[in-house]
Amino acid sequence: MEEKTLVAQHRAERGKEAARRLRSQGLMPAVVYGHREVPLPITLNPQDLAKVLRGGSGERTLINLTIEGLEDGLITKTVILKEKQIDPLKRTLLHADLYSIAMDEEIYVDVPIHIVGKATGIEKGGVLEHTLRKIEVKCLPADIPPRIEVDVSDLDIGDNIHVGDIKLEKAKILTDPGQAVVTVVPPTVLEEVVTEEEILEEEVGEEKEEVEEEAESSKEG
Repeated sequence: MEEKTLVAQHRAERGKEAARRLRSQGLMPAVVYGHREVPLPITLNPQDLAKVLRGGSGERTLINLTIEGLEDGLITKTVILKEKQIDPLKRTLLHADLYSIAMDEEIYVDVPIHIVGKATGIEKGGVLEHTLRKIEVKCLPADIPPRIEVDVSDLDIGDNIHVGDIKLEKAKILTDPGQAVVTVVPPTVLEEVVTEEEILEEEVGEEKEEVEEEAESSKEG
């Protein structure tokens, strides 16, 4: 998997006030941590991080992170985005957790499922239900698949694909193999719903017909 580069600054100040000052400057607080590593607070440009993620494999992108401003000079780490906080209104990045990894050690990561093809059952009126959106895998960082493609072309109504049907060459799937990924279900038959108002209108109509029939009978008599 291709690595993307990113530059960060060591962050000495912490706390909410310091974070607000950073964001007012167009920057973002973040932290780098890893197995048996002391968490390292840093400052990032959120636009640079967003650009790196868009140009790579999203949250599974391997990032070659250079950290400046340390007493011992700059250091470089290979990291992956572990968690992010986003402003619910502006949809901008507020904070990021970056996990330091070793290229020769396996890691756990969620990989998205991408559906390809058009199920045969859809032509017969079936409905495709995509019930599982991602799968957890364990693999070396360089072997992280950007996505897992699932071909549904041969699925008829009632057919499904489970996690156990998916095969990966360089990654071990950890998600329950019995869990359904996608299913083609029969078309839904909508039952006609008769409201109380419609029932009342029907009863009133019947009463009018009875009155009119009685009136006609009286005239004939």
